[in-house]
Amino acid sequence: MIEQQPETLEEPVTGVPRLDQVDLSLRTSAEEEAELLKAAQRRILHLRLINGGQLSEGRLGPPVCIVFEGWDASGKGGVIKRLVASLDPRHVRVTAYGAPTPDELRHHFLWRFFPHLPGWGGMAIFDRSWYGRVLVERVEKLATEPQWRRAYEEISSFERSLALEGMIIIKLWLHISHEEQLRRFEARRDDPLKAWKLTDEDWRNRDKRDDYTAAVQDMLDNTDQELAHWDVISAEHKRHGRVAVLHTVIERIEEGMRRWGIDPPPPNGVDYWDP
Repeated sequence: MIEQQPETLEEPVTGVPRLDQVDLSLRTSAEEEAELLKAAQRRILHLRLINGGQLSEGRLGPPVCIVFEGWDASGKGGVIKRLVASLDPRHVRVTAYGAPTPDELRHHFLWRFFPHLPGWGGMAIFDRSWYGRVLVERVEKLATEPQWRRAYEEISSFERSLALEGMIIIKLWLHISHEEQLRRFEARRDDPLKAWKLTDEDWRNRDKRDDYTAAVQDMLDNTDQELAHWDVISAEHKRHGRVAVLHTVIERIEEGMRRWGIDPPPPNGVDYWDP
């Protein structure tokens, strides 16, 4: 485990992202996606082996926790599949979260996430997360207003404490339009091998798009911080969203490594991507 203190505890403030400013027209061709994903996956593997101690004489790097949130059918599963494609399954944990169980409801809402947090040298990916408290639980009134309003500070303090102990927290919101979501819903409905992904709840949530949009923007406004930024990804075009996520993950991991005194190796002349 790294014992020295980080070079700096703060990062420059980049500004809170706004949903109404996301450019959903961005596109990536199939040829570009294949080339860029291959290079990005190799880079992620290299960084993962360094932080995991396999290429650093057993010296463990900071833990990496990647949090995925986004609209239903925004492509989280496909992105995660490509994010971990080059990694040994023993070196990364992917956990998907749904509604809390009756036992989990007996505890503080953050309790159920602790067992899956990565330690030094580890990497974890959360398909949905503690942000359910200020999104679905807020909109569906599964949490009281005092509870979800209080959760902004609880979440921010939780993430900051983890970051100060070394964790690289990468938070991603996959953004698509209401129209594109409908197109994907209909495609799932008509595909017998994908229809299982679509539920009555998904259709009901579409009717509350305005409420969810307000909740998402409040989430971004209240929980974006120096050591746990939100990155909003334009995922209207699936190929673009996949490439954007992998390159954002690379940038955030490299930033976190430098904060803890680890210089990422040169990318061997590969020009990863300029969005």
